[in-house]
Amino acid sequence: MNQLTVRGFDDELAERIQRLAKRDGTSLNRAALKLLRKGAGLADPGQGPDTVGSALDHLIGTWSEDEAAELDAVLEEFEVIDEAAWR
Repeated sequence: MNQLTVRGFDDELAERIQRLAKRDGTSLNRAALKLLRKGAGLADPGQGPDTVGSALDHLIGTWSEDEAAELDAVLEEFEVIDEAAWR
């Protein structure tokens, strides 16, 4: 595996790498590699063609109980099967 030393991280970039590492429960090195691959337009090697991705991961656990119940109520309409449409 190749090694590379990168200098000149500004505070904003360093904080972003640290936040990504903490969110993913991984090392700073892995977080930096993930960002480098993304910036280079390369797929994450851990994601196969059937993987949806993690673009919405930051939303996990952010809704209140009331917001989740409201969404469930709105989505109930999609659980109803229109028998006439299947004839």
